[in-house]
Amino acid sequence: MKKINALLLTLFLIFLNANLFSQKDVLPKYLTDDEKTLMDAYLSSFDGKGISTPPPFDNIRTAAEWEEVQALVMTWTNQYNSIQRKIVDAAQEECTVIIHCSDSNQVKAYLNGQGIPDVNIDYIETPYNSIWIRDYGGNTCYANMVEDVFLVDWIYNRPRPSDDVIPDAYGDYLGMDVYSTTANPNKIMSTGGNWMSDGDEIAFSSNLVLDENDGNGDFGSLSYPNHTEAELDEIFQNWMGIEAYIKMTELPYDDIHHIDMHMKLLDEETLLIGEYPQGTSDGPQIEANIQYVLSNFNTKFGTPFKVVRIPQPSATNGNFPPNAYYRTFTNLTFVNNTILLPTYREEYDTIAIRILEENLPGYTIAPIDIDNSGQNLISNGGGIHCITHTVGVNEPLYISHKKLENTADTENDYLATASILHRNGITEASLFYKTDPLDEYTEITMSNTNGNEWAASIPSQPLETTVYYYIEGTAENGKKGAHPFPAPLGTHVFEITDQGTVSLNEGADIQLNQIYPNPAKAITVIPISSTRNQQVKIELFNLQGSLVKEIFNGEVPVGEKNFFIDASRYPSGLYQVIIEAEEYEQIQKLVIE
Repeated sequence: MKKINALLLTLFLIFLNANLFSQKDVLPKYLTDDEKTLMDAYLSSFDGKGISTPPPFDNIRTAAEWEEVQALVMTWTNQYNSIQRKIVDAAQEECTVIIHCSDSNQVKAYLNGQGIPDVNIDYIETPYNSIWIRDYGGNTCYANMVEDVFLVDWIYNRPRPSDDVIPDAYGDYLGMDVYSTTANPNKIMSTGGNWMSDGDEIAFSSNLVLDENDGNGDFGSLSYPNHTEAELDEIFQNWMGIEAYIKMTELPYDDIHHIDMHMKLLDEETLLIGEYPQGTSDGPQIEANIQYVLSNFNTKFGTPFKVVRIPQPSATNGNFPPNAYYRTFTNLTFVNNTILLPTYREEYDTIAIRILEENLPGYTIAPIDIDNSGQNLISNGGGIHCITHTVGVNEPLYISHKKLENTADTENDYLATASILHRNGITEASLFYKTDPLDEYTEITMSNTNGNEWAASIPSQPLETTVYYYIEGTAENGKKGAHPFPAPLGTHVFEITDQGTVSLNEGADIQLNQIYPNPAKAITVIPISSTRNQQVKIELFNLQGSLVKEIFNGEVPVGEKNFFIDASRYPSGLYQVIIEAEEYEQIQKLVIE
């Protein structure tokens, strides 16, 4: 537990409790003005916390959020009860829910009164300051990839001392060691909302992690951790196994600079990116950051990251930050087979759910409104991810797999490889596939080619075939795991297609994909695919041939990109969406109801 200067901390806590931390008040995700003046005293109070030496293990691996978890942890503050009860209801179907609270009987009575069964809920009565457990919670790591489980906890970047020891509380409860970067030379300040990892050696943050560890911080405190970027990278490597730490420019209008407000890793290869209308709000900087990532970094497989776009919702008056709350769908939480999704308004929510269902098939999506009067969580700077954290299982069955891509090959079999690990060893692995969603799966036994590597080949298929497949491993103790996680309810998919004829004009390197929803009456997605960076113009015309709206005119990057219109702003009728590029034009009809 925490070792600090007793006199300093006693005076400090008296002041905090008297002036700031009434549990009836809502502490926002961001620093209050009063808190800014307290950072120096808060930071100078630290001598250490938990185990303040590096984890004594080889091959440390930080778990990804989509891996199997044993618990979802949260702090019950009696401020957002209707939101938190929905989280509890959905999450306890997947794992134990651990609730930190001041009065467990009060929380139990509330949940019972709301019809929430108490079948998989544990309570820890402990002091707290705020609801934002993602930022002050500990991160699950494993020794030797899949062996001893432990938590790594950083110094919380808010002067909220009760919050900062919450990881010790649930670490003790679960019997896990908590390694804390709270003592020199390994002192680090960081926050869970500004952290994502791929489950192996790659992590993402904004440059906030550099600012808060440069010896000065944002408020000139000499007590901030003081490291060069190289020193910081070395500490994250020694403590969490990170070999490539990707840091991006902070966004102009996201005051807290947490990447979970505009991006999310969906798997080892795929980035979910929040998108604003062209030239709006943080959109230009987000796009610049993603282009920086794509130009300078690859996935663990040595391939470019795939990018999936999802709209950032506006306020009801159409405004975006800085003139509106920072509404986002990327602030979601994986809980085994369920996704806890923040929602706002139907016209945006339906689009977001469709995008997630297309890219994460098989998951149960639990929508939770965080934008209602009286329970407006997003007004305080955070979403569902911000008020939840998860703890990985003690003995994970880890599968890493590079998904098979669309191909025109009809002659050669399709080789699928995977790394499969469990602390007791893997006894067998199988690949299951089918070409008709209504058929039964065909099972292919995978061969153990080398160490933890397994392989199997799907037989070649004719053109216009869609292949659905997943990989399953079995450990020595009988435990099974799959990739993707919710298989067989969700699978990987690839197509055997003549890739030279995907666009309407032969040789075209850009494609206007199917607009949806169509017919449309609200937010409408206009998706395109491009094989290179190029200049593109997208326009909306009515049947009389008059230009209604220039949707986009500029350069599009390689990959898939979504553009959006609000169909409710236009009269009902038949329209045409026209995309123009160099020596290329494509037209698609759009019905607005």
